[in-house]
This record gives sequence, C-alpha cells and structure tokens, in this order.
Amino acid sequence: MRGIRGATTVDYNEAEHIWTRTRHLLEEMVEANNVCPEQVVHIWFTVTSDIDAAFPAKATRRLPGDWSHVPVMCATEIPVPNSLPRCIRVMVTANTEVSPRDIHHVFQEDAIKLRPDLTKQAGGDYAKKEKSRKEV
Repeated sequence: MRGIRGATTVDYNEAEHIWTRTRHLLEEMVEANNVCPEQVVHIWFTVTSDIDAAFPAKATRRLPGDWSHVPVMCATEIPVPNSLPRCIRVMVTANTEVSPRDIHHVFQEDAIKLRPDLTKQAGGDYAKKEKSRKEV
C-alpha cells in the first residue's frame, strides 16, 4: 500500500473551476502511477480556508471508469500563516507493489512550490512523456 501525493491551486473560488482543476490533478496522478479504482483504498482532500464553493472530492466521480465505490473525504488545512493560498491537496492511498521511490507525486499550478523536489522526478517514462507533452 502506498500514498500518492498531489496538489494544485485554483485561481478563484468557484465550484466548476475547483472540480476542473481537481479532476485534472487526479487524472495525472492516476495515469502517472497506473492506478485503477479497484486499487484505491481511499482519497483524502484538503483545502485552504479560502476554498469553500465546492467539495473537490466530487471531481472523483467525473473520472473515467467506476470511481463511485472509492471512499473520498474533504477537510480544511490548518491555517498556517503565509501558507500557499487557494490550494487543494490530495492523498491517494492505493494498493500497489511499486516501491516508494517509483511513486510519481503530482504538483500542478502554484502548488509546484510545495515540493519542487518531487515535481520533476529524474528518469521514468512518465516524466519523459510529460516533458515532451509540455514542449508541444
């Protein structure tokens, strides 16, 4: 069992925007780690206190495949002074034999600042694929 970290930010506090950014993050996390819904134990979402227009967990139901039986939960981040605003953090817990160093954690938008060391992992087909996709 492994934890897969992810985070993104939103530009404004609006439901559809929150779901779109969250879905994009989840899709990249799932693809990067070759995870299917049957492997996922649960998904935890946290948001900063400036996001309250929607539950980001609802974006899980918009993923392709049957995600309807995956338990999801939302919570509010601790309000640490000077922390990154409008941030959605995700922890996917999945059953996988992949080693911890081969897990691809995904940070998007301004959330890249949270863990730049994990954002561009060296090597791996997925990292190369993402690099070439962004160059197009």
